[in-house]
Amino acid sequence: MKSPDFGGHGQRNVLGGPLASCSERPMTGFFRDGCCATADDDLGSHTVCAEMTEEFLVFSKSRGNDLSTPRPEFGFPGLKPGDRWCLCAARWREALHAGYAPRVVLSASNEAALEIVSLDDLKRHASDLR
Repeated sequence: MKSPDFGGHGQRNVLGGPLASCSERPMTGFFRDGCCATADDDLGSHTVCAEMTEEFLVFSKSRGNDLSTPRPEFGFPGLKPGDRWCLCAARWREALHAGYAPRVVLSASNEAALEIVSLDDLKRHASDLR
């Protein structure tokens, strides 16, 4: 059930708080509602809210997941540096190990990501920690 106070289908972020919106421009999330909410049928675990960089987009394309090319037939505008997107947690971890991990928004990253990546790694790449 979706909470009236925040998105994310009542799910929590990696810090234990309410799951904040990741991006509505472009619209992201497994449910395409702007949040990195997940469900049992989200086999990719699209749970890490990441801020795209040119380096990450090139890396992802080299791994067979082209996120920069628009695909209008799927309503996908293509991503550019600075866009936020709900990434698969395993892809973010792969980019981390390769040295291309983009910054993350902890308040908008789903706690389910912690099954795949560590909170310490996410915190080291956080854009919203002070």
